[in-house]
Amino acid sequence: MRRRISWLVTGTTSVVVVSFVIPLCLLVRTLAEDRAMSAADQQARNVAILLAAVQSDKRLLTLLDSLDTGTGTTTSVLTVKGRQLGAGPSMADDPDVRRALDGEGFRVVRDDTGRVLLPVVIGKRTAVVRTTVSGERLHDGVVRAWVSIIGLGVLLLVAATTIARRLGSRISDPLLEVAGTAHRLREGDLDARAEPRGTVETQELARALNGLADRTTELLASERAAVGDLSHRLRTPVTALRLDAEQVADEALARRLAEHIGVLERTIDAIVTEARRPVRTDLSAGGDLCRVVADRIGFWQALADDQGRTVTTRLPDGPVPVPLAESDLRDLVDILVDNVFAHTAEGTDFAVRLTVEDDGRAHLVVADAGDGFPAGGGRAGRPGTTGLGLDIAERMATGVAGELRRGRSPEGGASVEVVVPLSG
Repeated sequence: MRRRISWLVTGTTSVVVVSFVIPLCLLVRTLAEDRAMSAADQQARNVAILLAAVQSDKRLLTLLDSLDTGTGTTTSVLTVKGRQLGAGPSMADDPDVRRALDGEGFRVVRDDTGRVLLPVVIGKRTAVVRTTVSGERLHDGVVRAWVSIIGLGVLLLVAATTIARRLGSRISDPLLEVAGTAHRLREGDLDARAEPRGTVETQELARALNGLADRTTELLASERAAVGDLSHRLRTPVTALRLDAEQVADEALARRLAEHIGVLERTIDAIVTEARRPVRTDLSAGGDLCRVVADRIGFWQALADDQGRTVTTRLPDGPVPVPLAESDLRDLVDILVDNVFAHTAEGTDFAVRLTVEDDGRAHLVVADAGDGFPAGGGRAGRPGTTGLGLDIAERMATGVAGELRRGRSPEGGASVEVVVPLSG
């Protein structure tokens, strides 16, 4: 906006300046010519007076030489006897002289040279006085005046551009601050607020953005409370159901009930996790996937050792920034690893690999040596599960323009690959 305002003012000022500078330069040139021609006219009239009073051609010639010295003009006289006195081209062949001999006095500017011709009647015959003005004399001072006028025009143009840039800054800077606050809010900083300053419209925009941020904070607080209540309402009856199932005398039925209740608990946990995910970190996004994977594998290592599982981990040496909050990344890794523990027998090995490929995306692969996804298993994939956990993981990945791929590992088991783009 600042640049557009500057260009607009510069263009408008340029048109105005040029509209005045060109006519003013032409006017200065015309005034200089008029001044020089007026001086030449006065000199020609003085010579005409001398011509009528002085009868000696020699004396008149001396007077002409003294008049022309240092004036930039040349005065010639065609006497009544047809003799030319003074320098300059021949007057006998000059059509302007013949015109003057007919009794007409006039001025003429031709070929960058000015002329003044005056007829002088002496007795019954006519003499002619011709004063010629050189181009330098005719345009004396014009160049200096043009330089001054053009310089003043450029100065006005620079001043207008400078003022336009400052005015543009006063308009655009507050808008950029409001935009910066909006970006901070988008990145999850709900404490960010815009300072209402600048034009009235910009102040109103800043106040509206601040009101939106306040309302968003209120909605998030309300959602947190609702999610906490949801977790309590769901887990309490499931816990009571598990206690009742443990009292069933039929061991086979009790075992089946326990398995079904376990699936129900995992499903409830996944639903609550998914419900809490958007509000847990105040919308902030961005985390180091490599560090989170290393941390979560360390967490699950104790359970893997207890079940006799070998965990193979391969991670990059440096950080892997991705556009997901670290809490979401922890949930993502936990879902993938828990999928192995929940659906493979104890002692089943698994591997976790994180790589950054040439496509500019991070590839997280969790592969096990279990039975894998059965053919035609659908999205749930494995018996005894709804597949909701992997669906949540897939939504996390697709939410940042990534993807989740299900497949078979080299060891014959299941392989789940999450691909997410890198930040920045």
